[in-house]
Amino acid sequence: MEVNIVKTEKELEDAFSIRRTVFVDEQHVPLEEEMDHFEKESTHFVLYDNKKPVGAGRYRLIDHYGKVERICILKENRKGGAGKKLMDAIEAYALSCRVPALKLNAQTQAIPFYEKLGYKAVSEEFLDAGIPHKTMTKIFNY
Repeated sequence: MEVNIVKTEKELEDAFSIRRTVFVDEQHVPLEEEMDHFEKESTHFVLYDNKKPVGAGRYRLIDHYGKVERICILKENRKGGAGKKLMDAIEAYALSCRVPALKLNAQTQAIPFYEKLGYKAVSEEFLDAGIPHKTMTKIFNY
């Protein structure tokens, strides 16, 4: 498996396709909520397994910290470290940007996954697109 920082229209369409499959088709998030006005300012990532897109996510800078968003892996690829591979690549990118911390809004069912990666919940539960979430952060010590 390899993670690419999106540089081409094909890679961007691969990322968007994964997000539509997971969030819109599987989780019933309205397309107009999934695809938002932050797309152009975000750095997008796509995870490939033997050249087949299987995961996606995006990163953007907000108030001096990195915001990790839209992390998703196709259902049939959710075992075997795909999510960790994607997050490792996004975190490496964030470290190269020298941000002091990362923040993300995790679906509550994914909190144990993010905790294993060193994230800590910092909010009460809230609904986003009708799905329960908590905000989590990871502080970098340079």
